[in-house]
Amino acid sequence: MKGLTREVLISTGLRLLDEVGLDGLTVRRLASELGVRSPALYWHIRTKQELLDGMADEIIVRAGMGPPADGESWPEWLRRRSRSYRRSLLASRDGARVVSSALRSGGATGHFEIELAAMVERGFTPVRALRTITVLSHYITGHVLQEQGSREPVGEAPDLSGLPTIAAALLGGNPIGDEGFEYGLDVLIEGTRALLGAAPGPADPLP
Repeated sequence: MKGLTREVLISTGLRLLDEVGLDGLTVRRLASELGVRSPALYWHIRTKQELLDGMADEIIVRAGMGPPADGESWPEWLRRRSRSYRRSLLASRDGARVVSSALRSGGATGHFEIELAAMVERGFTPVRALRTITVLSHYITGHVLQEQGSREPVGEAPDLSGLPTIAAALLGGNPIGDEGFEYGLDVLIEGTRALLGAAPGPADPLP
């Protein structure tokens, strides 16, 4: 089929993801959407996992990953980066599930190298830079998994009579909403700031 490229398959896959969700996205469904037979796709995407890896890369890259802007401190940058990443995951149905099950490659990996180098320039060791980004990424992905999972019907609200502390806590808002996300982000970034100020970072492994 003329015009059938890997990029077309990935963009179509992301569109179908919004319509049918990850469980409903199959190579056969993608081929039908493009008006071709499944074997025609294998010239560009060999397996469903390869398709998902490409979709995950696109979700990550569209978040606008990159180093801090001129004059931007690393805590400000990490907050901006984290919020942008969360928005990108939320923009696609099951976006967090796609990213959490994918292997990194292509553009996403290149952006990651640039980010780590920028953190090293700002006082991180390569090890601590990697750990910081990894912990934040795991937190954001896990948070969005909860957010996207909570969109499904969950039945009647639980009876909190006799549970005054839980009831009082929930008056502060949804723990997996925006306020809950920002609280966790503050804990991680301020904890990183404290660690950087308290002691040298972990040493890099010897060659």
